[in-house]
Amino acid sequence: MSHSKRRWEDWSQTLGDRQIILGLSLAALFLFCLNLGNMPLRDWDEGTRALVAREIFRTGNWLHPTQFGDPYLLKPPLMDWLVASSYTLGGVNEWTSRLPGAVGSALGVPLLYCLGRQLFQGRSPALWSALVYLTLLPVVRHGRLLMLDGLVLTALIFSLWCLLKVQKSPIWGLGFGLGLGIIAFVKGLLMLPLGAIALLFVIWDRRWFIFKNPYIWLGLGLGACPVLLWYGAQIQHYGATFIQVHFFNQGFDRVASTVESHQEPPWFYLLEIAKYTAPWLFFLPQSYQYLWQTRQTSSSKLILTGSIFYLGLISAMGTKLPWYVMPIYPFLALALGHYLAKLWDAPPRKAMFLRGLFGLLAIAALGGGIYLYFTDPQIPLILMALTLGGMFAVTTWLWPRPQALYILVGGMYCGLALLFCSQAWVWEVNEAFPVKPIAAIIRAETSADAIIFTTFDYSRPSLDFYGDRPVRPQPLEAPVGEQYWLIHQDLLTEQPALKEALPPFERLGRASGFNLVHFFPD
Repeated sequence: MSHSKRRWEDWSQTLGDRQIILGLSLAALFLFCLNLGNMPLRDWDEGTRALVAREIFRTGNWLHPTQFGDPYLLKPPLMDWLVASSYTLGGVNEWTSRLPGAVGSALGVPLLYCLGRQLFQGRSPALWSALVYLTLLPVVRHGRLLMLDGLVLTALIFSLWCLLKVQKSPIWGLGFGLGLGIIAFVKGLLMLPLGAIALLFVIWDRRWFIFKNPYIWLGLGLGACPVLLWYGAQIQHYGATFIQVHFFNQGFDRVASTVESHQEPPWFYLLEIAKYTAPWLFFLPQSYQYLWQTRQTSSSKLILTGSIFYLGLISAMGTKLPWYVMPIYPFLALALGHYLAKLWDAPPRKAMFLRGLFGLLAIAALGGGIYLYFTDPQIPLILMALTLGGMFAVTTWLWPRPQALYILVGGMYCGLALLFCSQAWVWEVNEAFPVKPIAAIIRAETSADAIIFTTFDYSRPSLDFYGDRPVRPQPLEAPVGEQYWLIHQDLLTEQPALKEALPPFERLGRASGFNLVHFFPD
């Protein structure tokens, strides 16, 4: 055994599970919470979640969430309650909006280590799994956003961990049911396919004692109780409307048909995984080959069940959105950790392909740094490119020696931290016009109960949130009565006939290519 391997084994044996869990927790909390408030909230989920939570915070209506007084029927309210509670402590801003989800998502890193300790023999596969999970861009970035997926992943990991611990201590069955209950209270029907993963694993691994454990059933009852009570309150209050909107329009219709033109080919999620999981992507084929070779073990059965079943399900769905793939990442991290631990013990003899690939990536990253210097000279982004370039260069030099894995983990962690220090980590805000300048004019020039119409093609929840007024897209026709409109600048400057046909109006302000116009009553 080489000196570096001995140091790794000595270190992992010297540190107990508690010290490792503490270290992973601190590293995850730092990365997930770094500069949470340095970017505006994006469309769609962030703006919507913040709107609902702010209205709960203002009105005290925790049972029946609303948006500008209208019922909000799409999602259960657990995340909205957490964000509203955050608002009571720190006010309404980007940082308090994202903090509950970021903390909840960060806890998934030490929990994945705990799950790995139950699945694998020894600490090494569990630790590598947690380190891979900590440095996966989709996991960290989505966990930092005001979205539901990060908390769902943590609840899924917790639920599976408790399911495995049932064999030694039956009372852990309570945690299994509570974890699924959290998923249901955050994202409703998603609990069904994620719960099915656990069921299929139990059947494949012949863990029939699970069904005889009273704590499992008690935990499922306790976990289901809050969300069922909330569902009952909504059905009593809204009747069939809630059932149609929440369960069919938001749930079953997305499985059977394409909703809101989100239609993609069956391989869409494979491309999403390929785009955002480097450098760990390069080890995925070998990881799953190794899993298949060891498919008779419990660890391989759980990872294969979660990966294949869930990926197959979402690939067959009619509606496809990028974040639907998120629940597969804990299983990918476990698969990679399982393989990297083996790789650490027995490095490959033939390494020319990966070495060449790492070398090309080093050149590409360093070239990207030079490009950013001239086109988008943000110091954190340039440093990120240089860090990643240096990481791939050193990895090229070291590979296939196991120390290269150290470099990949450390380089990815530092690269992600630098990305989050930049103005680029929420890149979706650049897909349309900036909302904050327009929102400032709306708040200053309109009354609190005003409704704003706009010639923009679709509604933007982030604009609704920052403007604190509902902004509704609508074709520009002859306004009747007093109305406020956000009108594209070119409609007034390039179409003088339209301008002449409009009733008397006053321009209240201009920003981001739009005029805020006040039409007077006829």
